[in-house]
Amino acid sequence: MKVIIGLLIPFLGTTLGAACVFLIKNEMKEWLQRALLGFASGVMVAASVWSLLIPSIEMSEDMGKLAFMPAVVGFLLGIAFLFLLDKIIPHLHLDRKSLEGPKTKLSNTAMLMLAVTLHNIPEGMAIGVVFAGLLSQTGDINIMTAYALAIGIAIQNFPEGAIISLPFRSEGNSKKKSFLYGMMSGIVEPIAAGITLALIGVMSIALPYFLSFAAGAMIYVVVEELLPEASKDNKTDICTIGFAIGFAIMMVLDVALG
Repeated sequence: MKVIIGLLIPFLGTTLGAACVFLIKNEMKEWLQRALLGFASGVMVAASVWSLLIPSIEMSEDMGKLAFMPAVVGFLLGIAFLFLLDKIIPHLHLDRKSLEGPKTKLSNTAMLMLAVTLHNIPEGMAIGVVFAGLLSQTGDINIMTAYALAIGIAIQNFPEGAIISLPFRSEGNSKKKSFLYGMMSGIVEPIAAGITLALIGVMSIALPYFLSFAAGAMIYVVVEELLPEASKDNKTDICTIGFAIGFAIMMVLDVALG
């Protein structure tokens, strides 16, 4: 039961963020969106380091001077995996102007949802792999470490849910429909977490690689999408502040709860 709750915590964050559509009348202010994207980036980078890469290296200490190998290999594979998905799946960036992937007749709404799905896959994988480490009793991962990551991702999912639902509302969709779009954008996370958890259940020896793989995928999302969107037009101040706050909060969560 504790594992199931942990897998669903990030989805709860997205759902609560999407519910902002019932409280906010107009589209989110640009400066606030930049701050929230920076915040989400800070959380994801800190989670990648403290919750994924460092545990990956610590689990490989028996390799001596080559203890970095699983972390490096997994990290680069995670980057390559998201890079490949970015090229083969048509999707629309958050600015609703930058189309990527092959040409398609899908609506802008469908492509935006695909973009968010791509972003949420590595977060779901990160949750799944950490709880797999908890169940396999490998390394120093405990229930509080796993919950710290889940809570951190849920916090950064809150603004993501709002960033998805509010633009839909501003286009004339009903509040209920806009909320459902925002909420469903996060459903891929518990699904990806469950699949990752199942895979690692039969390949626990590869846990360090899975940890760093999830870290690489998350870092790709930050560098490829979140930070460029948050700092476009050279307006970087609010993004930098948001990043710093997000990074600090995730670091505190991981150290204090882990």
